[in-house]
Amino acid sequence: MAILTGVEFPLLSLLLLLLPLGAVLTAVFPGREARWAALTTAVLALLVTLVIVGQFDTQLVGFQLVEKTPWMADLGIHYLLGVDGLSILFLPFTALLFIAVILASWNAIRTLPRLYFALLLVLECTIMGIFTALDTILFFLFWELTLLPLFFLISLWGNGANRRYAGVKYSLFMLAGGLPLLIGFVVLAMHNPGGMSFSYIDLLQGSRDYGVQVTVFFLLLLGFGVKIPLFPLHTWLPLVAQEGPATTVALLTGLKVGAYGLLRFALPLAPDAAREFQWVLVGLGMIGVLYGAVAALSQTSLRRMLAFSSLSHVGLVVLGIAAFSVQGVQGAVFQLLNFTVVAGGLFLITGFLHQRTGSTEVLSLGGVAKSMPLLASLFFFLGLAGIGMPATSGFPAEFLLIVSVLETHTGAGLVVLFVVILGAAYFLNFFRKAFLGETRHDIIRDAPDLKPRELAVLLVLVVVVLVFGFYPQAILDVTETSSQYWVSLMLP
Repeated sequence: MAILTGVEFPLLSLLLLLLPLGAVLTAVFPGREARWAALTTAVLALLVTLVIVGQFDTQLVGFQLVEKTPWMADLGIHYLLGVDGLSILFLPFTALLFIAVILASWNAIRTLPRLYFALLLVLECTIMGIFTALDTILFFLFWELTLLPLFFLISLWGNGANRRYAGVKYSLFMLAGGLPLLIGFVVLAMHNPGGMSFSYIDLLQGSRDYGVQVTVFFLLLLGFGVKIPLFPLHTWLPLVAQEGPATTVALLTGLKVGAYGLLRFALPLAPDAAREFQWVLVGLGMIGVLYGAVAALSQTSLRRMLAFSSLSHVGLVVLGIAAFSVQGVQGAVFQLLNFTVVAGGLFLITGFLHQRTGSTEVLSLGGVAKSMPLLASLFFFLGLAGIGMPATSGFPAEFLLIVSVLETHTGAGLVVLFVVILGAAYFLNFFRKAFLGETRHDIIRDAPDLKPRELAVLLVLVVVVLVFGFYPQAILDVTETSSQYWVSLMLP
């Protein structure tokens, strides 16, 4: 049974309350004050998450800082929050990325800036709710509420001519994916041995018929698969990456809440079905890894290349989860955290490049490194972290995943090793064409390099990549106990 450790002061509720209050103030304050209100709120949120991490005991099994209040008690629905080793580190990493996005958008957003920054804080609140909710209906509420800010962020501040179409397509995909999630959670609650309950803790401890588990497993796999995204449910990602604002895409690619949902809910709540259909997860992971890399290799747009690269890397995360091993789970969590700083940082740099040149197409670039050496150098560094270069946080994450996959599914592991080479090929090839060589356009020749604020944002992300590249044990110590408990849930 999981250990539940309560808390005297409701830090998680404070975090979830702080962000919407900050959003209201941001929407009310005029002009530049709105930006400062958003930044102040995001910084305070980061400080709260660091306090939460500081109070977390890595040696305890189960959930800590638990808060529980009746909501719709007759239906078994409660306001239930808590964190464990698999979720707690997502809080400070998420807060850090939102601060980076706010600073990256500081002068770039000129249309409705108060609404833009307020929506960012609302989105941050919903993401934090996803990582802390321990009631499935509360989780679903936060999950669906992400649609509102994302629809407007994509549709109103996108860079492409089809940004409104991209916003609608993304929203329709997510709404379609939310339906199987809701049905799966209701089926789980109705078949809970102790009576109807939507509490994740109760559902985790109950045993259900195999037929119910199969139904729940595929419903949740479909729902989370849209958000991850898994092939062939991925078609919204390259469109949004091309048409949406780079800052919003940085959040979508950096915060893989779909993969977190798969790890948190889909497998441990239907362990027998997950073991029986492990081959489905492995197959989807292999297809994603290979398809994403091959598609990235053929792209002429930096945005689409990074989108397909993200698809390939998250396929590796799915393979690691499907290994049902401690190394696989730790590698998956590590890689998801790595996405936050690496994928998020790469898209922020892409946004900076687009602001200066008006394009991210390879034919419109070339010689970027001559006029913007800092931008090119930091893009190159984060790109190396993305392909798992030693001394970066990408290396221990990818190493754990590859080892876990090779131990359990050797064929899939060999495919992954091949794709690692493809990953280096498409990144280095695109960097050579877009950033090196002769400067072909005057707009690139005259473009300024990174401004102090932009440089500071990226250097913070670089420091995080280096710290956890040289000292990965800091993350592994936090995730180890919860990873072992997760694996124990999957045993027959």
